[in-house]
Parts: sequence; structure tokens; C-alpha cells
Amino acid sequence: MKKIRTGDEVVVLAGKDRGRRGVVLRRVDAELVVVEGVNRVKKHVRPNPMKGEVGGIVEKDMPIHVSNVALFNPAAQKGDRVGIKVLEDGRKARVFKSNGELVDA
Repeated sequence: MKKIRTGDEVVVLAGKDRGRRGVVLRRVDAELVVVEGVNRVKKHVRPNPMKGEVGGIVEKDMPIHVSNVALFNPAAQKGDRVGIKVLEDGRKARVFKSNGELVDA
């Protein structure tokens, strides 16, 4: 079970965007996530008339390592670590380490 999923609100812990909050747009692989508005770079794009793409300089969100983000805890108003807990009915659920509340409540 992944501790950080698409759609989660996260806080950046390290790097040039430390302290910034954003929503996870997608997971690139097991270790990289793309967060909205974090790690933005300018890319030079070549025009492609076959696809209807215009060339130029575009801003793009690049992946950030999952160890550099923490799930945002609304109760504590800061980033928090996440653990996995098995519920009474046998399902697994994500919980915040600081207060033990369910993430997907």
C-alpha cells in the first residue's frame, strides 16, 4: 500500500520549494511524484505541426522524490508521517503517526 497517493495534499520537506503545499497530480513510479506548483522548470519545446503543438518555452512540473514530501495533517496544520494500520474488518488504512487519526476518514 502506497503511503502517498494521487490527490493527496502534501508539504515539501526538502529542496528549493521547502514548506510549499500542493496536491499530488500523479505518481511517475514507486519513488517519484509530481506535485502541483512544486519543482517547476522552464522547458524548451520544439513545434510539432502533426500534433498541433506550438513551440516555445513552457513551464512544467517535474517529479520530486517521495521522501521529500510529507502528507499534510489538517488537525496539526503541518506535514506528518503516515503509517499503515489493519482495521477490525481486515482492511488496511493509512493513519497519521502523530495522533493516530485515519487519513481517509
